[in-house]
Amino acid sequence: MDDERYMKLALDEAHKALERDEVPIGAVVVTATGQVVGRGHNLTETLTDVTAHAEMQAITAAAATLGGKYLKGCTLYVTVEPCLMCAAAIGWSQIDRVVYGASDPKRGYSAYGCARQPFHKDTTITGGVLEQECATLMTNFFRNKR
Repeated sequence: MDDERYMKLALDEAHKALERDEVPIGAVVVTATGQVVGRGHNLTETLTDVTAHAEMQAITAAAATLGGKYLKGCTLYVTVEPCLMCAAAIGWSQIDRVVYGASDPKRGYSAYGCARQPFHKDTTITGGVLEQECATLMTNFFRNKR
């Protein structure tokens, strides 16, 4: 798969969040054949729902598109390392692969030092795709908030 191509789609979603004054994180779910089946961006403020993260929105959309809760054979592209909540949801959905842009040393799943990975045992993780672009979007957002 062309990781940068799909990460750019996730960045498009992050910009939609930014336009709503949401934390600019975006995600897309892509099948093994390259079909985008789910898109999402943070909507926690808009929906007043702490679980309305980009990954959750994209997973829900993909499950609805594919007609089932398991997303085997799919890849999730997300602009920032998933939090522990999203990582667990990714695990339950059995997504094959997670590709993220920027690390999140404060709230990303790896910050918690879990003895057991929250992802499905067969899920592979790739970080750092378009990392600078993803990180800059977040840095600028929070800089403008202060």
